Amino acid sequence: LRTACERAKRTLSSSTEASIEIDALHEGIDFYSKITRASFEEMNMDLFRSTLEPVERALRDAKIDKNQIHDVVLVGGSTRIPKIQKMLQDFFSG
Repeated sequence: LRTACERAKRTLSSSTEASIEIDALHEGIDFYSKITRASFEEMNMDLFRSTLEPVERALRDAKIDKNQIHDVVLVGGSTRIPKIQKMLQDFFSG
C-alpha cells in the first residue's frame, strides 16, 4: 500500500490524476482507486503548511529577511510536489 501511494504521489507531481492499484490487498481482494491532485493537496494541506515552519525558523535564526533571499534550491523528492513549490514561491514572492 505504501509503495502504491508513493507511486501515486510521484505521478501527481506531473499529472493531475493518479491511479492506485493493489492486487490482493486484503484476503485476496484487489484494491483500485483514483486520486486527483486537488484531492491529494487538500488531504495533505496541514503537512504542506508545516513545511514553511523550518524555512521561517531558519530565516529568523539567521536574522535574514525573506526579501534578502534571491534563490532557493529545493532538495528532496517531496520538493517536486507542485503545491509545495507554489507555497514556497508565494512565501518568498509575497
